[in-house]
Amino acid sequence: MARLAQTPGLTDVQRSILETVREFADKEIIPHAQRLEHADEYPSDILDGMREMGLFGLTIDEEYGGLGESLLTYALVVEELSRGWMSISGIVNTHFIVAYLISQHGSADQKARLLPRMATGEVRGAFSMSEPECGSDVSAIKSKAVRQGDDYVLNGQKMWLTNGAYSSVVATLVKTDTGADSVYGNMSTFLLEKEPGFGETAPGLTIPGKIDKMGYKGVETTEMVLDGVTVPASAVLGGEDKVGRGFYQMMDGIEVGRVNVAARACGISIRAFELAVAYAQQRHTFGQPLAKHQAVAFKLAEMGTKIEAAHALMVNAARLKDAGQRNDVEAGMAKLLASEYCAEVVQEAFRIHGGYGYSKEYEIERLMREAPFLLIGEGTSEIQKTIISRGLLKQYKQ
Repeated sequence: MARLAQTPGLTDVQRSILETVREFADKEIIPHAQRLEHADEYPSDILDGMREMGLFGLTIDEEYGGLGESLLTYALVVEELSRGWMSISGIVNTHFIVAYLISQHGSADQKARLLPRMATGEVRGAFSMSEPECGSDVSAIKSKAVRQGDDYVLNGQKMWLTNGAYSSVVATLVKTDTGADSVYGNMSTFLLEKEPGFGETAPGLTIPGKIDKMGYKGVETTEMVLDGVTVPASAVLGGEDKVGRGFYQMMDGIEVGRVNVAARACGISIRAFELAVAYAQQRHTFGQPLAKHQAVAFKLAEMGTKIEAAHALMVNAARLKDAGQRNDVEAGMAKLLASEYCAEVVQEAFRIHGGYGYSKEYEIERLMREAPFLLIGEGTSEIQKTIISRGLLKQYKQ
């Protein structure tokens, strides 16, 4: 079967991984996604299958028990998983970001102690920056860590944690008074370890419950309350000498997160196109299939073109990061274009379905509720435009 968004230059190993994940999505995700999503049920069986395939350790170095694959491989895997159900890719996204942060910025002890268990999925990661009164404006966070002897005591409230309950380690950005001139130099990232579940999962650390959402169901999104959480200085990402480096560490993680969101958008777009083109060939109006009507055929042409463009930008951003180059502008471009195009492609697929698209029996109804999340996840479109324009102005400074 012909497919959109092919990626040239892949190795045999990468192609084999993607074929395996695509088959898994077709057999184990798509047939169950509607039921699980409508019930807001956690996809435990699907997660077990992903653990067996080693997907939780996809990018973790082989010395820690992972597969040692690239960001590009991971992004293409996310694209396939999102084509099946976006919530599944969300479960591995924050886990991957935390594994990346530990791999790039963690101390030797943090790497040795956490990465092998993260590679198997025994320990899962969550990522926490946002708070009830701030999202894109990271400088406005209020949660604090105060030094007391050999420990730090954390207080505050964090918001919008994907995997907030079922994770065992949460990379958490808080303010620390380091005396830096910039507010960004007074932030530190802590690796908070806890038990999976809701309620008080570590002394002073509470996961109150699951936030009810319009879409992106199945995977839990939570708050996290910090009330006198006491951790040793070794809990700072990278060790105590990395106090004050948290903002810069988190932004490094966000860059790969934005590639992930772009990949998710591509996956949803591909699925919406598949549903639209199938329906347009099966449904007859005025004596011929919908696809034979020029108005519908043009929609399909535009949808396919947008998917290819978004996929190409996503692949480019991933390859730049894999090459060790800064990719904040390119990741922002990929996230911006892919998420906006995803919303447009899904809506066109919805229109092609006509009245049936409004029925919960049809998969496109779910995609209509999932696509808007990508417009705000990992930074709104407006934030991406700010990042892109600042980067371009630096490059073209007169």
